[in-house]
Amino acid sequence: MASRARTVWVVVAVVATAAAIAAVVWYVLRPATVASPPTPGATSTGEPAPSATPPTPTTPAPDPLAGWTLEQKVGQLLMVGVDVRSPQQVSYDAVAQHHVGNVFLAGRSQAGTAATLDLVAGFTTLVSGETTQGAPLFVATDQEGGNVQVLRGPGFSQIPTALDQSRLGPAALQDQATTWGSELAAAGVNLNLAPVMDLVPEQSAAQNPPIGYFDRAYGFTPDSVTSHANAFSAGMEASGVDVTIKHFPGLGRVSANTDTDAGVTDDVTTRDDPSVAVFASGIEAGAAFVMTSTAVYTQIDPGRPAAFSPVVVDGMLRGDLGFDGVVITDDVSAAAQVQAWSPAERAVLTIEAGGDMVLASADPSVVAEMADALVERASGDPAFAATVDAAVERVLAAKARLR
Repeated sequence: MASRARTVWVVVAVVATAAAIAAVVWYVLRPATVASPPTPGATSTGEPAPSATPPTPTTPAPDPLAGWTLEQKVGQLLMVGVDVRSPQQVSYDAVAQHHVGNVFLAGRSQAGTAATLDLVAGFTTLVSGETTQGAPLFVATDQEGGNVQVLRGPGFSQIPTALDQSRLGPAALQDQATTWGSELAAAGVNLNLAPVMDLVPEQSAAQNPPIGYFDRAYGFTPDSVTSHANAFSAGMEASGVDVTIKHFPGLGRVSANTDTDAGVTDDVTTRDDPSVAVFASGIEAGAAFVMTSTAVYTQIDPGRPAAFSPVVVDGMLRGDLGFDGVVITDDVSAAAQVQAWSPAERAVLTIEAGGDMVLASADPSVVAEMADALVERASGDPAFAATVDAAVERVLAAKARLR
């Protein structure tokens, strides 16, 4: 019995030894595809191993307003009028003392290109790190044609009315506007507060004091207005002069002029009106500026002029039409329509509504009060200060386009 047991254990031992030897041989000679060692950078399951080096943190974008004082920021949001025949000291002071970063050549001049360039140089030489952080001035004027042409004389063409311009083909008009733009550029002007894109009903044009009466409309249909106003804009831009389409959301239906009358109201225009759609075409064509009117639109915001209305500026212009350029007011210095508000209120309401630039063309003396009011409000209201910063960045982005 014991001999038989020993025989069994010997057999078991031999079998075990043979199995062990077979295992060693298999391990040495095993195929490479079976349980190959993990590759560098991978876990035992074959998944990529976590990187030993943490990702490089993203470098924050530089602050475009770093180093700017609040006063300098506010100055970019104002455009001061300069009388082309007799500039006032307050206009120079606006740039030199209140950091105003934009000027508007106002009135009427027959002096020609050279004299205009000299006038402009008197303001551009005031630009420095202390005044506008070295940012260039927007030098603007009204060079529509017809009765609304500030600059005339040697070097400037006699520009026909917009209605006459609309009788040209768009390509021919663009060629003409390229010439008119080159004349402005030669005089130091880089922004034209034109073209008019107000849609005026033909049957009531003569009773429309601001636009129709003076033939300032490019015809009386949306197609005529958009094709010709955009051709005018393309010609100006080809010569390095930015344009301002105006007067959003349209002055074609009013029966009084906001410059000379108070209580100017449009009871017809709605938020989705065809007269609003023509501005969408101008925006799609690349207009850098849109000018808001100071009329009241009862079907849109009956409580305040369009230039002061968040519904019009933030809601319609920014929201509905997607405009991300510079929103500038019509004149809010001497216009009868806005005299119920102080100059300080006009400036603050404009920026609160989402506007970017306050035009004080007819009466430059109000600019100091406007600048002080904006600084005071931004100093005590962080939300308003952020709104100011956003507006300044839009203005500086537009200036980056200047040649």
